Amino acid sequence: MTVVVKIGGARAVDPAGAVTDVAHLTVNDEDVVVVHGGSTAVDDALDRMGKEPDYVESPSGVTGRFTDAETMEIFEMAMGKVNTDLVAAFENAGVPAVGLNGVDGKLLSGPRKSAVRVVEDGKKKIRRGEHSGTIEDVNTDLLAAQLDAGYVPVVSVPMFARESEDGEEWTPVNADADRAAAAVAGALDATLVVLTDVEGVYADPDDPESLIEEVLTPEDLDGAKDAAEGFMTKKVLAATEALEGGAESVVVSDANRRDPIVAALEGAGTRFSPEALP
Repeated sequence: MTVVVKIGGARAVDPAGAVTDVAHLTVNDEDVVVVHGGSTAVDDALDRMGKEPDYVESPSGVTGRFTDAETMEIFEMAMGKVNTDLVAAFENAGVPAVGLNGVDGKLLSGPRKSAVRVVEDGKKKIRRGEHSGTIEDVNTDLLAAQLDAGYVPVVSVPMFARESEDGEEWTPVNADADRAAAAVAGALDATLVVLTDVEGVYADPDDPESLIEEVLTPEDLDGAKDAAEGFMTKKVLAATEALEGGAESVVVSDANRRDPIVAALEGAGTRFSPEALP
């Protein structure tokens, strides 16, 4: 079994439990790939540089970061530090780990988006100067080489994006870490465990007793999409994309519980099944 673990980048997510669980899985000869976020680290770095984080809403209601040229430079620095710190944590736990970003060996690649559609003051607009992209290809050979050598790949964005149709010009750009994890899990036919700071997807986001435990049918998936709010919207989208890409299953679960990865694999959180795809 191959497991792709997405460790969230929010301040409320403590990666310590995931690090211990990855050590447990690798000792038992499981292949593990880690993908991590870094939203809080990026916002903190922007604050230190005196630049306000800029979040925009898409016409479909998804909120994301607008990444202009200056933000992109700060983003690369902040994500590099998060990646180094996480690799160090794995090494200190006895897990051989190697840090990779999406530019390395064109690990995560696809077309660039230089403009995005946003909603501001109730009106749809186009904002230009964006540095983001859509991941279409994952270099599974690079990941397989690391796994075969006994390493845990620790993957982060930026991705590597085509500037032109002829593919002669490429540039590092931002990409959503949840969707990056989905792309990796789909490409590896893996189980994806998305670790965040809540138990999973709630039917009522204000009621922690309303956890959706399983998404087994297209109707269940529609219900999960309707129930998801804020950051959870992207996680449900990522779960859908992972399954469409070939992932065996997806679990969204709490990073801060005891043995978070093992618990997710054994039934905790919200589990998305391939049968949920329409």
